[in-house]
Amino acid sequence: MGGIYIALWDIRGKVAGKPIYRLLGAHRDAVPAYPSGLLWKNDLEELVDEAARHLSNGFRAIKTRPGKTSDYDRAGLKGIQEKIRSENRLLVDGNGRYSLDQVRRLVLDLHAADVSWLEEPFVPEDFDSYLALRPELGSIPLAAGENDFGIQGFRELMDRNMVDILQPDCCRAGGITECSRIGELAIRRGFRVATRTWSDAVALVANMHLIAFLPTGITVEVDQTGNPLIDDLLLDRLQVIDGKISIPQGPGLGIEPNEDIVEKYTLPHRTRVQKGSYADMVFGRQH
Repeated sequence: MGGIYIALWDIRGKVAGKPIYRLLGAHRDAVPAYPSGLLWKNDLEELVDEAARHLSNGFRAIKTRPGKTSDYDRAGLKGIQEKIRSENRLLVDGNGRYSLDQVRRLVLDLHAADVSWLEEPFVPEDFDSYLALRPELGSIPLAAGENDFGIQGFRELMDRNMVDILQPDCCRAGGITECSRIGELAIRRGFRVATRTWSDAVALVANMHLIAFLPTGITVEVDQTGNPLIDDLLLDRLQVIDGKISIPQGPGLGIEPNEDIVEKYTLPHRTRVQKGSYADMVFGRQH
């Protein structure tokens, strides 16, 4: 459904000769963006070096994924924050790897690292832990939603006051139409929205149009793990300048796929996937 609705909005924009965000009524032509990466490393210095690389590529907020061991988490948060300094933001994604007690032991370290949000520390269905943790985080916002679908899933997050920041994804939660409904409900309820993206550059651009439309839309996620469906799929590569990514100005989504890349990664039926990283899947025994 998400893919179909994104395609229909692209057609609608092409017919009207306008970018989707203009059809939605938005006026800002760039949105804040953060790199998603900083996965677990055996050497913590690799994390720090990666953080520095993202800053040099124009990002001003960085997301890391702890959840390995308590000592690793503390050292990683401290090292990354020292590298990115106070003028840049550090976001933390728990990837559903924590128990409530484990997060409680990490709260002081999150504050010491001046973390801007804590994302999905628990599996999505663990409502009780979200409700228990949120008031204990103090000034650190709690974010979730990448595994929720349709306005009904996000309404439940809002009805229960489980989070501060909602994270729909146009390619997972029902497309631009459904995500705009989620965003409009979030505006009425006083929640911020930061879209989740991991799959590909088409989904990323759809989410950019959505965030530009929402007054409470704060940022988009950009996979920076070397995924070719993010990095190489579009003829005109997306660029981040001073923490923001410009929305393509062509009609509809405003993008054109690189047909050579489409052909390269389109596999005939029953063909074994080539070794490498694609979206959130990595193939090959060495990985």
